[in-house]
Amino acid sequence: MDSSGQGSSMNAGVADGMTLPPGVTEEEAEEMQMELIKVEDEIETLRQVLVAKERHAAELKHRLGISPLSEIKQNITKGWHDVQCSNAYMRTSQTLGDLNRRVTSSNLYLTASATLEDIGRSDAYKRTQETFSQAGQVTSAAFSSMGSAIRSRFGEMRNSPSFKSFEDKVENMKYKVMGRANGENDHSPTSNNAPM
Repeated sequence: MDSSGQGSSMNAGVADGMTLPPGVTEEEAEEMQMELIKVEDEIETLRQVLVAKERHAAELKHRLGISPLSEIKQNITKGWHDVQCSNAYMRTSQTLGDLNRRVTSSNLYLTASATLEDIGRSDAYKRTQETFSQAGQVTSAAFSSMGSAIRSRFGEMRNSPSFKSFEDKVENMKYKVMGRANGENDHSPTSNNAPM
């Protein structure tokens, strides 16, 4: 922005009969207009610096091998840790602990607990428990092998050239969108200007 060109047009606007707020002189209005132009220029400069810094950070992350997925995982982990450390979470945890102690020491709970113990000693319960235990072991083994296969396949995909190419295109698109939003050119400093 060229403040000299805009400053003169703003001064003309003040001088050409622009309605001034009560208690503001024409000189004060001109000074405020000049200060406004200066502040807007500074804001634009800061936006450009921020875009450049974000680009540089993205380049460094890319060179360090930090992917957007690992950033998301780290952000979620940090967010969950922050929630667990919050006063609200701690108070809620304390309240639930107190409630649990009250319930487990009540007569109703003790009577129900004794009844459940009697059921737990019955033969029918033991047979049912054994059947569920076997089914659980089979299911657990199936999920474990399926999880290993999926994890292995994702590992292969992550290291494949097509995934890396896709990741580069997404990053390139980010630069193009941010560049357009900030009035800059469409070329990422890390791209080879290949079309998407």
